[in-house]
Amino acid sequence: MIKLDLHITNKASLEWEDAMRSALDKRLLLERKAKEYEANTGEYIRPICLIQVERTGKDQRGTRYIHAEDVKEYLIKNCGISEAEIAIKSSEKDDIEGIDLFSKDCRVRYIITKQALQEGWDCAFAYILTILANPSSQVSITQLVGRVLRQPKGRKTKVKELDESYVFCFRQKAKQILENIRKGFEAEGLGDLATRVLIDHGDIGGGESVTEKVVGYRDKFKRYEGKIYLPKFVIQENKSWRDLNYEMDILSRVDWNKISIKPLAELSLSKKRQDELEYIVGLSENKKELLKEKGVFHKEGGLELDYTFIARQILDIVPNPWIGYEIGKATLKILLSKNNEKTVISNLAFIIEELRKYLEKERDKLAEGVFKELIEKKILCFFLFAEKGGYKLPSRMKVKSNANPLAGFVNRSLLEFVQEEGFNDMERSIALYLDEQEKLLWWYRNLSRQDYYVQGWKKHRIYPDFIFTDIEEKKKDYSKVFVVESKGVHLKNEDTDYKKNVFDFCNKLGERKDWKELNLEFADKRFEFQVVFGDEWQKRINEFFR
Repeated sequence: MIKLDLHITNKASLEWEDAMRSALDKRLLLERKAKEYEANTGEYIRPICLIQVERTGKDQRGTRYIHAEDVKEYLIKNCGISEAEIAIKSSEKDDIEGIDLFSKDCRVRYIITKQALQEGWDCAFAYILTILANPSSQVSITQLVGRVLRQPKGRKTKVKELDESYVFCFRQKAKQILENIRKGFEAEGLGDLATRVLIDHGDIGGGESVTEKVVGYRDKFKRYEGKIYLPKFVIQENKSWRDLNYEMDILSRVDWNKISIKPLAELSLSKKRQDELEYIVGLSENKKELLKEKGVFHKEGGLELDYTFIARQILDIVPNPWIGYEIGKATLKILLSKNNEKTVISNLAFIIEELRKYLEKERDKLAEGVFKELIEKKILCFFLFAEKGGYKLPSRMKVKSNANPLAGFVNRSLLEFVQEEGFNDMERSIALYLDEQEKLLWWYRNLSRQDYYVQGWKKHRIYPDFIFTDIEEKKKDYSKVFVVESKGVHLKNEDTDYKKNVFDFCNKLGERKDWKELNLEFADKRFEFQVVFGDEWQKRINEFFR
């Protein structure tokens, strides 16, 4: 007996946390239904939410991928979930080994994994699948869904919510997932889902250890070792300088009293959610068709009017829980003045999403004001000079001994070896094109979260993709350093606009900086910060070297 209908909900959001909150909402509702069912029948069910992430390896956190520890931390800090209720199952860590998940003494309600649950794992208490990763194949998604299909005790409870299963997905189209699931079921047959076994290839980074090698500057560029500096935003403190810290220097100065909640009063609340789609799949009367799309199910809210819960949901935006509590309280008060309590409760997950979006925009506006005020007061400065906080480009870099070189001949990269890993198609094309420029002296591939960055008035640092220089034929040296961030055409969005604004600000502050104070053999250098897009990068590079 399996849990059908299957509900597939796509979160139309740029934040994975929104999908996670919807899954949390559903699990809370199911838990209430399960407790009512136990009170009436004596049969125990503890609904479990399975969460698929992109990375689980201990050395893989802090990248652009969604990591198991990030999700665990979010559930604990932002959602008030006890650590005892969260388990991670991966090739490196198995929090559920030897645990009886069916026991009343077991507290596990959330299991975070990447691939491990595809290997014949079976627990009928699993009701919800939250997909924060991109399944690599049709078989993969079918296997994942199979983990939440089996009905507890193999029979229906006659409680609608407890006889069905749920999928929440992030950055994917629910319709496409539906088609993949349908194809997978038709290919394998429903009876095989619970017992089918896939070989688990484990997490990236497992297996045999790989040695590293150290690469340095090319011989013709060795005269620049330890002498290439780039400017950074630094704070003056106790007659010295330190790097700008977003939380300590910008966020702590934001005046939250300047944010008005009144615009949220115009928020339209409805049972029909326009920002997400939910597909319901059941058995078809036509045996050849097997599965049939049955329509859209309007969800019942599982959350309550809890100001503390709302404060937790915005804690990463408003770091002061007392202020967050008051903001949450004011938001609900203004919405309750125009809507009844039932409507507000049923839309609470949506309200939190909209509140977060609004607060983020208002916070960033105020943060920009703080940033520019610090500049005007000369508390915050943009320095190139080493003794005042400039960044020194590394002279050595570690790479895996078995790393593949960048495809194509390169002769002007600052380092003697450039590895292929980490380049997308556009970045690879830019690198090879740069290397061909007669007026280029050297170029350097700047590594995200490792190399040079610019800290602006938003939390996330800006790591440009390339750093390169022109060449002065007479001096056989360079006069300008270009700092370039490349973006695909589809990434012309608000985040990219922010990066352009920060770069424009950098250019304005440093229209001409003299490096004479470095006491090096070169002086009178300039720098330029630019964002280039996929439909113009070749033209822009040509302009740089006119």
